[in-house]
Amino acid sequence: MTKAIRVHTPGGPDAMLWEDVPTPEPGPGEALVRHQAVGLNYIDVYFRTGLYKAPHLPLTIGMEGAGTVLAIGSGVTDIAVGDRVAYAGALGAYATERVIGADKLVKIPEGVDFKTAAAMMLQGMTAQYLLRRTYKVQKGDTIVVHAAAGGVGLIMCQWAKHIGATVIGVVSTEEKAALAKAHGAAHTVIGYATLVDDVKRITNGAMVPVVYDSVGKDTFMTSLDCLAPLGLMCCYGNASGPVPPFDLGILGAKGSLFLTRPSLATYTAKRSDLVPTAAELFEVVKSGAVKINVNQTFALKDAAKAHIALESRQTTGSTVLIP
Repeated sequence: MTKAIRVHTPGGPDAMLWEDVPTPEPGPGEALVRHQAVGLNYIDVYFRTGLYKAPHLPLTIGMEGAGTVLAIGSGVTDIAVGDRVAYAGALGAYATERVIGADKLVKIPEGVDFKTAAAMMLQGMTAQYLLRRTYKVQKGDTIVVHAAAGGVGLIMCQWAKHIGATVIGVVSTEEKAALAKAHGAAHTVIGYATLVDDVKRITNGAMVPVVYDSVGKDTFMTSLDCLAPLGLMCCYGNASGPVPPFDLGILGAKGSLFLTRPSLATYTAKRSDLVPTAAELFEVVKSGAVKINVNQTFALKDAAKAHIALESRQTTGSTVLIP
């Protein structure tokens, strides 16, 4: 038997139950992985509460993990038994063992441990596609990053500085401002009441080519007002709730702005995109340019405590669950 956190009815943290489930067998193209560490991400909350519709109930949530391959199904060639592997974007991670499509797994290189790998796959590959593909940040760019002291935010601050960009990090407290600055943010703004004025002052009125907003409803219109003409509003999360419907004409009135709602699933749907995305992430981490901060660790069976900490903004950097 395997142990797993399962949600039978969407709801609060107490909706997650620690249960025995049969150990799965890998089918064709699949691998059985024993988790050494599981990543905690805000998307886990969305699936737990029902904001994101579960494909079935009961549901084992969790999108990210790292561990060892125990068995493979027929037709698997890229991955072998005994490989150290990691993944992001496949529901079912809150379990001691799970079956997953082998095409979603990447090998963990030497010098990267399981906890670091589990903490960085979803957040790190998200940072990679946002900075390198959704808008290709260039040396000399000034960009706005919301939730700059969060898991994705701290990685983006470091990576953007490594590229040569200036980061304006938006945070909620003085402590988080200090953390974002320590990880490469050139400027920090606490809250968003003065954000537009601060961006105007920092950029001498030019505003920014891109805003990376994972907060959603509460910050959406403010973020639009930070953009230069033809700027890109990148709304990649909704920690404060989904953005309500709005008049597309606003984008025209504010300077022919672009708007995107990207997801890691789309950017890594093809293995030919997944492998180089993960490889570039591993490269910047191994080089020391980006440090992955595992600032909180919980036992997997205590996932409810981890969710409470995450939702009440008590966490910084990355959090991992240990089976």
